Amino acid sequence: ACLIAALGYAITPDKTKDANAMHLPLAAKKPGFSIDILYIPLVLTDYESRWSYFGKDLQFEEIPISEYRIENDQLVYTPYVGEGVEGLEKRVFLKHLGPALFKTEDYIKHKTFWLGTDRYGRDLLSRLILGTRISLAVGLISVFISLLIGIPLGTLAGFYKGKVDAAIMWVINVIWSIPTLLMVIALTLVLGKGFWQVFVAVGLTMWVEVARVVRGQVLSIREKEYVDAARVLGYSDLRIMWKHILPNAISPVIVISAANFASAILIESGLSFLGIGAQPPTPSWGSMIRDHYSYIILGKPYLALLPGLCIMLLVLAFMMIGNKLRDVLDVRTNS
Repeated sequence: ACLIAALGYAITPDKTKDANAMHLPLAAKKPGFSIDILYIPLVLTDYESRWSYFGKDLQFEEIPISEYRIENDQLVYTPYVGEGVEGLEKRVFLKHLGPALFKTEDYIKHKTFWLGTDRYGRDLLSRLILGTRISLAVGLISVFISLLIGIPLGTLAGFYKGKVDAAIMWVINVIWSIPTLLMVIALTLVLGKGFWQVFVAVGLTMWVEVARVVRGQVLSIREKEYVDAARVLGYSDLRIMWKHILPNAISPVIVISAANFASAILIESGLSFLGIGAQPPTPSWGSMIRDHYSYIILGKPYLALLPGLCIMLLVLAFMMIGNKLRDVLDVRTNS
């Protein structure tokens, strides 16, 4: 999944931003559907063919066609309007297709939609590939935010105990008592709908687990002899926490981060399904399920099942990583 996300537009059949090239006559076509596409430049210029990590702006008007022929200096084509329906012939001057185009292959290409198209005629495979980026990004950034908040608060609560611990634990218990999805929805409504807002909202709800785990570890480690030795040597509290306690408390944090990564993917998918996650045309697996869940009873269930399968496999992968890390980092298991 990480490799697919990194390659992104290098391996997607649709190179436009967010794989958002729509062909409404090709809506909900089955996997393996093939057709000729006529590419008419929107502006007559020399187009860059270089690969772009963030996709390219729409440079061509893409018209699915069923038939075409060349008459003198004109291309006569019949737009595809549906199975068993004959479209009206149209004409376009060859000079309008671009400078110095002498071969038909330059402006008419045969395209295959390997996983079919969605309800808007967009390439489903391309959007599934780009959806990997969204899921991995929300997991990575959300976990980073949760660690950024949870580790310092958990360390302070466990190290100083007393009133500091009571105050921080009160905040943790209050946030813990609020259902996660409900809190994310509330934060999303405050921060607004959008790509980055989802990351922040999910991260702000996951730090409590990190803080509780870190606090428990610090409470036990602060009583060790080497911590007392560091105090006798006159080290500051900050150095003791950073240099001596946190390195020995990090193993459980790594395990819970893998589990939080999977949870963040599920939460983002749920938000996108509800329409308050990543906004169209950003390809999110949750929004793809929302757009196509009605097709489950309309004879094309794969439109909703494929993104659901992607979510399941990615979450399962991170849960397995978390379980394996727990076994590897558990001192009692390795002793």
